[in-house]
Order: sequence, then C-alpha cells, then structure tokens
Amino acid sequence: MCFSAGASFGAGIVLSAIGMASIRKVKSMPQILFASIPLMFAAQQITEGLLWITLRDPSFVSIQRNLTYVFLFLAQVTWPVWIPISILLLDKGTKYKRIQKVFVFMGVVISIYLGYCLFVFPVEAQIMDYHILYVLHYPHTRSLFGSVFYIVAILAPPFFSTVKRLWMLGLIVFFSFLVSILFYQYYFVSVWCFFASITSVSVLFILREINESKNTVLPVPSQLIV
Repeated sequence: MCFSAGASFGAGIVLSAIGMASIRKVKSMPQILFASIPLMFAAQQITEGLLWITLRDPSFVSIQRNLTYVFLFLAQVTWPVWIPISILLLDKGTKYKRIQKVFVFMGVVISIYLGYCLFVFPVEAQIMDYHILYVLHYPHTRSLFGSVFYIVAILAPPFFSTVKRLWMLGLIVFFSFLVSILFYQYYFVSVWCFFASITSVSVLFILREINESKNTVLPVPSQLIV
C-alpha cells in the first residue's frame, strides 16, 4: 500500500479474510481463480508492508531487493494473465468467449514481455513522499505497446462477460486506474494496486450472487399442481 507498513499489513489481513470467505463460496473448479483474487492482493499488500520495513533499514538490502521483485512480479506478470483467465473460466456463457480468449492472449504476451524486462533490466524501490516509488529501467521504445496490452488485459475483461454485475467491478477498477494515473503518476504501480485491492472486495459478492442464482428453485405453475 502507498502510505505505511501498518496500512499495508492491515489491508493484507482484511483481504485475507475476504479471500478465505470467497474461497468458501466456490461451488465449482472454474470459480477458484476468480475467488482467489482477494488472496493474491493480500499477498501483494503484505509484501509491500515488508518492503516498507526493509527500505528503512540498510541491513536488509538483500531482502528488500527480493521483496521488490516479488511485488513487481505479482503486479506486472501475474495480473495480466490471472484476470482474463479467471473471467474466461467464470463465464459460462458463449457470447464473449472469442474476445475473452483475445484478452487472455494479450495478457500472456505482456506477462512474458514484462517478466523478461523484470529479470533483465534493473529495478529498485524507494520511499518518497509517503509512497513507495518503483523505478523501472525498462526499454522506453516499447513502453506504449506494453501499456496498451497491460491495460486492456486487466481492464477490458469484466466488460465482456455475461456474469451479472461483473461490469460494475470493471467500472470501479477503471476509475481507480484513472485516479492513479492522473494524481499519482510517479507512484502508479503502488497506488493502483492499492485501489484495485479494495475493489476486489466485490469478488465475494459476485460469487455469492452467482451461486445463489444457481440454487434458486423456480415455482411450479399452479396449473401443473394436481
């Protein structure tokens, strides 16, 4: 999280509880990836909480470097694949399957590219103005390509799904993206991950609604009752 270690750990604990509740709502294997989204954000927030601590103590420099890689791996490599695949599996309708597979392809491509950049080019984290700034020395020549694929793979899938109210999750994440890029441009990676983690609370309610609708028993027409 972008404010302090305590805030990051607090968010991690809350998201862990929500994640466990979401897992308990799972009724089929295809729902597991989607239900695990809050747990993934919890791991990310706890990682950044530890990063806050290690950044303030030079003796933890090696641990701090590893935590930086873990956080960025989750933020840049995991999410572009996790989000589109989880929605593809969650959606039982066939209306948007083709475009959903395109989003998965884009996510895989950008994850491979960003994974390559993460482990080939230098990256570092530093505390600045009550935020964690991630300095990424990636090639600027391909930054537009990477940004488009990353944003589309994460933001677009909820809008192309037959799952009820999933579009609302997409809308909230989209607005959190706009706020992060407009007001926290230099700390975008950290701040947007925080805002997105808050929106993951809706995962629990979406799963609950999906499974409750499946369990709804339709009334028998009176003319069929003998």
